Amino acid sequence: MSAAAPPVHSVRRAQVARRIGWTAAAVAAVLLAVLLSLAVGARAVPPSAVVDALLRKGHSDDAEVIRQLRVPRTLIGLMVGAALALAGTVLQGITRNPIADPGVLGISQGSSVGVVLAIAFAGVHTLSGYVWYAFAGAGVASVAVYAIASSGRGGATPVKLALGGAAINALLVSVTTAVLTTSAATLDEFRFWQVGSIAGRDAEVVARIWPFLLVGTVLVVSVARGLDALALGEDMAKGLGRNVAAVRVLGGLGATVLTGVGVAAAGPIAFVGLAVPHLARAVVGTDHRWVLPMAALIGPVMLLVSDVIGRIVFPPGEVPAGVMTALLGVPFLVTLVRRKAVPA
Repeated sequence: MSAAAPPVHSVRRAQVARRIGWTAAAVAAVLLAVLLSLAVGARAVPPSAVVDALLRKGHSDDAEVIRQLRVPRTLIGLMVGAALALAGTVLQGITRNPIADPGVLGISQGSSVGVVLAIAFAGVHTLSGYVWYAFAGAGVASVAVYAIASSGRGGATPVKLALGGAAINALLVSVTTAVLTTSAATLDEFRFWQVGSIAGRDAEVVARIWPFLLVGTVLVVSVARGLDALALGEDMAKGLGRNVAAVRVLGGLGATVLTGVGVAAAGPIAFVGLAVPHLARAVVGTDHRWVLPMAALIGPVMLLVSDVIGRIVFPPGEVPAGVMTALLGVPFLVTLVRRKAVPA
């Protein structure tokens, strides 16, 4: 006789316990990444000095370095990592495309165009000033993509969203290139932002983006159940009573805001939005009520660790975080492609 299957409630308890365990591990990883970000760099600071600077308000040189330079940098890393990871998770859900990320709908490139136009024509030359133009560019790009995809028969299907995103992205790349090739001064300033970095950011940037991070997070969390239904197929989601259009609009709006947060604050950082959702699903399953929080924890870890590695790999210089995330993300993408490949 075959052994009886375990009760459903026992399986669910074990699943919840596993998810809680992985979430606790992710929280610990975030705390460790924050400590590394505050302590490691061209000037190494012992953990005791980090604690003294944060809690006891010490006035040593190390304390000033931590409070003035590394705390804002670390906060930006936490916020940008979480924003891009959440945006990528939602975009993969609403497009049902496993390789979707904030660049798939042209959102990141829209932010880039906003920054280029701000530098070239509006006389904006500060990171805090770029924020608003990056948000505007991201919003215009996402609206254009959705308008293209929703026109015609069938509405905004995943395939039409991807094709519309590719078309808008190509157009925006052309606009960016046209402006940069006609303005050497704009190119010289833009290239430092375009590489993607969390270095040199101050508390003013943090103050400007956190409200948008909060709004974007609320929007994407509100569609978590809708994303679970959409994963079963559009017809099944409608049969379950989900408003597919509302899920896509709210999720897309949330992803646009979150991408605007990340790109405005740190430039177009690659692979966080692509890789993190897959890592989150690998450890907590496909329920977006768990996937979204896990992505919001893994994203900052990936970005902060990449930033720390970039600080120490070629001392005394630094490799920007955007370069390091790409170097770490390429092997992941290759592995993903190999796993998704099917025989001809």
